[in-house]
Amino acid sequence: MQKIAVLYDASQAVLSTFDLDEVLNQILMIARDYFHLQNVAILLLDKNTQELQVRSQIGWDAGMDQIRLSLDQGITGAAARLKRPVYVPDVSKDARYMVSAQSTRSELAVPLMVRDQVVGVLDCQSQQLSFFDSDTIDLLTLFSTQASMALQNAHLYSLEQHRAAQLEAINAIAKQTTAVLDLKDLLVKVCSLVRQSFPGDHVSVLLRDDQELMLRAHEGSLTLRGSDPEMLIGDAIAWRCMATGRTVVENDVARVPQYLAMFEQTRSKMCIPLISFGQTLGVLALDSGQLNSFQMTDSQPLESVADICATAIQNAYYVDRVRQLAYIDGLTGIFNRRYFDMRIAQEMERARRYNSNLSVIMLDIDNFKRLNDDFGHLLGDEVLRQVSSVLSQQLRKVDVVCRYGGEEFAVLLPQISAEQAFSVAEKLRREVAGYRFSGVPCAVTISAGAAAYPIHGGSRDEVMKAADTALYTAKQAGRNCVRMATVIAQAVGAAL
Repeated sequence: MQKIAVLYDASQAVLSTFDLDEVLNQILMIARDYFHLQNVAILLLDKNTQELQVRSQIGWDAGMDQIRLSLDQGITGAAARLKRPVYVPDVSKDARYMVSAQSTRSELAVPLMVRDQVVGVLDCQSQQLSFFDSDTIDLLTLFSTQASMALQNAHLYSLEQHRAAQLEAINAIAKQTTAVLDLKDLLVKVCSLVRQSFPGDHVSVLLRDDQELMLRAHEGSLTLRGSDPEMLIGDAIAWRCMATGRTVVENDVARVPQYLAMFEQTRSKMCIPLISFGQTLGVLALDSGQLNSFQMTDSQPLESVADICATAIQNAYYVDRVRQLAYIDGLTGIFNRRYFDMRIAQEMERARRYNSNLSVIMLDIDNFKRLNDDFGHLLGDEVLRQVSSVLSQQLRKVDVVCRYGGEEFAVLLPQISAEQAFSVAEKLRREVAGYRFSGVPCAVTISAGAAAYPIHGGSRDEVMKAADTALYTAKQAGRNCVRMATVIAQAVGAAL
């Protein structure tokens, strides 16, 4: 978490001013002090000549800051041309290296990008060989996105001082979004802040999930079609924005072929892609109940907001990955009981709120103790890993499978009825029974018990107890079978 704090402090610092020279100075000071770099420079791209020119630097040899590099020169040129970080652990072994400081031994060049365009390069050099490890490269890459936004904000300020009020709003959004590290809270904050400062009746954040586009947060006065706050989006305007990576304005959505509005009253719409380091994460959408509510002149400040929000979302993803480590079982790589307990509470509340189904399967590996005793714990561990893999491959993305403890697993099935849960459990049993376990000299089978909310219990504990009792019944029935929880089974479980 210390690295996250460093990233947060650095982000706050570079986004604290619009003055270009001050932004450049902040970037260099942070790179030097937080990342312990002896030589660091910012090179900006001259769009007319397509050359990189040193704009500010620390630690370079005298006179070297006057050089100009084309995009096919040096490690910095390679980073700008490839639009990705380029790391050279030993500059003496890379023909691209161009000397800027005789003391340099390793170099990392990170492109500074606004949306999908390179505006410059953050060039980091060390007097040590192989100085930059993967974590440092990741943090500098994330920091470079903040630096890019800061540079772009300064550029906008110098070009459009008459839009100072909107730029102040952008700065406020930048400061407030970088202070929020939880993704769900961040998206709610983004919708609220954008709605306060920009046109439109409703603001939404849609995020990409593999090949799908999901509504993840929204705020405003329009009526959402459907009851699920996180629903699959078939919005043709949003998808066009995603596909092109460009802002789309439609001031009469009725003229858009096959358009399916997310909100019932939508008459005009603006979609801005959320782009971080060349990757389109999703769409920031503004809907209005009036025709002709948006102008393309609104796009530039909103694109700056979208870029800031995209960077904050990327940071939240990074934090979430760090947090996820606490929820992963180290042996099998699937979720652990801590994560399951958190998710079942969330899904139970969702099922209760929307009057929907929720099912649980409890299962364990038959005769696992005997397998461990006869063939050793190493083979037992391998069986646990392979069973985990089989279970994961047979479930939906929204389902949750975890190692509940020892050889016992738990599966959470949102919006699945009791009958469907039984079918899923039987499918898992068949898949495990038919799987050829590499290096295992005996058959591997599982027993399972299934239960559903609300018919087998109105609380988390009741449903889990019902599923566990059903598992016990399956064991008693001879193993390698599935049993569904019943009222009688619950009563038997209570008496045990």
